[in-house]
Amino acid sequence: MHEITVIGGGFGGLTAAIAAAESGATVRLYEAHRTFGGRARTSEAPYRTNDGPHAFYRRGPHWGWLKQRDLIGPLASIPAREAARFRFRRGGRLRRTPPAALVKLACWDPGHVPVDEDFTGWASSRVGLEGARAAARYTGVALFDHDPGSLSAAFVHERLRRAASLPPEASYPRGGWGQVIARMLARATTLGVRIESGARVDVLPERGPVIVATSLDAARGLLKDEALRWPSGRTTLIDLAVRTHRKDPFVLSDLDAPGWLERFTAQDPSLAPAGHSLVQGQLPIAPEESKADGILHAESLLDLGFPGWRERTVWRRDALSQGRTGALDAPGTTWRDRPAIDRGDGVFLVGDQVAAPGVLSEVSFTSALSAVSLAIRHPATGVDLNRT
Repeated sequence: MHEITVIGGGFGGLTAAIAAAESGATVRLYEAHRTFGGRARTSEAPYRTNDGPHAFYRRGPHWGWLKQRDLIGPLASIPAREAARFRFRRGGRLRRTPPAALVKLACWDPGHVPVDEDFTGWASSRVGLEGARAAARYTGVALFDHDPGSLSAAFVHERLRRAASLPPEASYPRGGWGQVIARMLARATTLGVRIESGARVDVLPERGPVIVATSLDAARGLLKDEALRWPSGRTTLIDLAVRTHRKDPFVLSDLDAPGWLERFTAQDPSLAPAGHSLVQGQLPIAPEESKADGILHAESLLDLGFPGWRERTVWRRDALSQGRTGALDAPGTTWRDRPAIDRGDGVFLVGDQVAAPGVLSEVSFTSALSAVSLAIRHPATGVDLNRT
């Protein structure tokens, strides 16, 4: 049996490696960095941050697969007193409840939301312009885009419905996503996957199918395929450790402009030393805006919702993320229009901007299973999926 090569040791790459090994293939995985996980990496103590705000959506296709293999691990629960500290900025003021229009749209039958209209135009005819804009901005938590209302109505509505569901879908692995990655890595090793870190691949191997589980930009360079392009969000990331204050909110969602701040120690105090709160946020910015514009936005939200945060800050980190925040589907397009998983000649693509359904990391997961299904059917492997 020829081996399957997986390039990239993030969430999608590890999913592909595990699924391929479970199917009986010989698997080799290469990761360019010394650590695994990609955007799912969790930094070392004392402040255990992810690459931007992270959460699992329990109704996603990856949930059952990971749970069946005991890869999720312990989950952090959100105390009722913290869940009650969800705040919204609207009209420049903090509010405790979302607008009724947002709730109404989140409950709308997804089967009656069009693909070929933009979200703002479609939603405005149902709840009015202001309600449509507020709902679109709320979805910034799952889109990382400065103008969600301009995207496909069906695309945005799916994310609104998932992000605003009750009870909440969001779940948090205790200790950060890095704990999930560590369990996945251990599972892959147990299955016999040969793993090499610090191994950047610049040329595709000549034998066996290859699964490329990298960012779309990196895949475009590796495969020398200019067709590998799809719009993605652009956002400023902020990580902040502050001395704990009893009035700090759990979440602050901006409905005046897309933006999201979340106090992750509300559900998992282990992410920071005792007496410190870890706040992570993402503030989408337009193409003509800079990281500094996003930072100003973050600081305006902090001024509004986190009293005295400047004097309480003990650690801070800012960053800009672009071209690596997931696919954005314009009106008239769906996930089926994104770059295909099967690139021909035994090369398969995995990532969150490719032709697979799902929200956020679910796209990487779904594309990984699809890529493995295609790879083990490829003549070079000599494996028949129906026998595995």
